[in-house]
Amino acid sequence: MNEKELRSSSGYALFGLGLLLMFGGVGLVAAAGSALGGGLVFGIGFIILIGLTVINPNEAVVTTFFGDYMGTMKQSGLRWVNPLFRRKKISLRARNLNGQKLKVNDKLGNPIEIAAVVVWRVGDTAKASFEVDDYVKYVEIQSEAAVRHLAGVYAYDTMEEEDLQIQEVTLRDGSGKINEMLEAELTERLSRAGIDVLESRISHLAYAPEIAGAMLQRQQASAVVAARRQIVNGAVGMVDMALAMLSEKGIVQLDEERKAAMVSNLLVVLCGEKAATPILNAGTLYP
Repeated sequence: MNEKELRSSSGYALFGLGLLLMFGGVGLVAAAGSALGGGLVFGIGFIILIGLTVINPNEAVVTTFFGDYMGTMKQSGLRWVNPLFRRKKISLRARNLNGQKLKVNDKLGNPIEIAAVVVWRVGDTAKASFEVDDYVKYVEIQSEAAVRHLAGVYAYDTMEEEDLQIQEVTLRDGSGKINEMLEAELTERLSRAGIDVLESRISHLAYAPEIAGAMLQRQQASAVVAARRQIVNGAVGMVDMALAMLSEKGIVQLDEERKAAMVSNLLVVLCGEKAATPILNAGTLYP
């Protein structure tokens, strides 16, 4: 069922007419003693007032007539509609859903905690009213289901060196793509209820407490290994450059043993954590 607009009349003139008829009916009974005529006039004025409804900005009124959907009124102000229509107000304002922390397993089976914030609003009042029982609860449940599904599709972080080279999207590093995927899935899930998803983002992401300590140590070890790798790569490049320059300029002639000793000394100096204390050799490498 899709939304359709219901045209309504301005209620200001009818509000005055209804009051006038009600007071006129009371006056007719008091002045002429005509209870039947006064009661009829009073009843007509009362029925007119029953048909009045106030619609605030960003608000809609869904109307039904003995179970049939008649349409939706969205014009703000004092409006008048058939008094026999049943009316239900629905807010069209944007709403925030701050999802609770969920404990789920990621793609690799690691327990993680994840939560999301969803900004949504009602886009189709007919679907929100008649396709689901409670559209607010529907948004909460479907948002939780979407977050759980997304967490199971991707890994929290890369675990091995080979994964770094593949550059697979992860929950921790691929926040932009992950948010896009979450928004797309929520849009598909909530379209049944006439809900428009304005924005969705991961608001909390962490390893579960039982493995957080071990994973922190793994991350620290990975950082140390990466730093050491960078230092070694730089040191090897500097040693290669030094040997090439010495050979090119003919400053000194080094045999393989002396080159090996020089490479060893330079690598120790360049890769060491502390400042090196050089020891001068006054003799020769050969006996």
